[in-house]
Amino acid sequence: MKRYRFSAIKNTVKKFRGKRVLVIGDLLLDQFLWGDVSRISPEAPVPVVWVKRDGFMPGGACNVANNLADLGARVSIVGIVGGDEKGGILKSLLEERGVCTRGIISDESRPTILKTRVIAHHQQVVRIDREDTSHVTGKQLQKIKKYVSENIEDFDAVIIEDYGKGVITPSLLKIVVPLAKRYKKIVAVDPKENHFSYYKGATVLTPNHHEAAKAVGFKLDDETAFEKAGVKLIKKLNAEVILITLGEKGMMVCQRGKKPCRIPTLAQEVFDVSGAGDTVISTYVLSVISGASPVLAAHMSNCAAGIVVGKVGVAAVSTAELLDKLKKETSV
Repeated sequence: MKRYRFSAIKNTVKKFRGKRVLVIGDLLLDQFLWGDVSRISPEAPVPVVWVKRDGFMPGGACNVANNLADLGARVSIVGIVGGDEKGGILKSLLEERGVCTRGIISDESRPTILKTRVIAHHQQVVRIDREDTSHVTGKQLQKIKKYVSENIEDFDAVIIEDYGKGVITPSLLKIVVPLAKRYKKIVAVDPKENHFSYYKGATVLTPNHHEAAKAVGFKLDDETAFEKAGVKLIKKLNAEVILITLGEKGMMVCQRGKKPCRIPTLAQEVFDVSGAGDTVISTYVLSVISGASPVLAAHMSNCAAGIVVGKVGVAAVSTAELLDKLKKETSV
């Protein structure tokens, strides 16, 4: 793999601060209940968990916003929450992290998406999901479109985070993508595997190898297949870049009209892959709008992912951590 001068990369990372990014997507609230198990319930063959502490964390598209904020960007987020207590908790958590929540729309007709995880003795016992995944329509969709239309000129890039929970629809993207192109803004998409037809015209997509395989209709089991998939998706979606994350095999960067570039994994130890995709798209977008080429941006996001998978739980990366990792992986 090409070696980069650390001095140039350091200057790119310095430019992260103050960059403005709009995140549009499905907003989730993650609830964690931690406790102990000492007996089986007399009512059913299930453990009784004695809850000792609990807590909330922003999830879904909110985790991308957190990653961006931790890297120094000015972040605004757009999505739907319910008109309930959990929606208020989610907005407060985001605001504590410096994320602008003016683009969050409250919908009294649907609940805030809540994923409750019960954890005992360091193991997840059960996860309980409360959600309405029907497409956002009517007045709520119009409010989202209005916010994006009135504010998109102020941002350097737009990130679409599609978790398949109803916010990211063809109707919305028919407004967002052309608007972004008109104002020459990057549109990056973290795709949902069943929604690839939605994303035509986006600048860059960051599917994992499972999502990419489903989108192209063949297995990604070797170097040739990785390259073929990237080229096919660029043509199919009229994208500039397809960045396929390959887990322990690293990444494949495919650019329109250029030879695909393979980037090997940098993770030394993998504790938890939760949120790694959020870190990849956040770091990639910030790198590109700070002057990095697509290949260098992929290299930087690969380094960031190598850090986050070495942490337990959904985590983000600081600029100090990223610079330390980049220094080890580049020339002087």
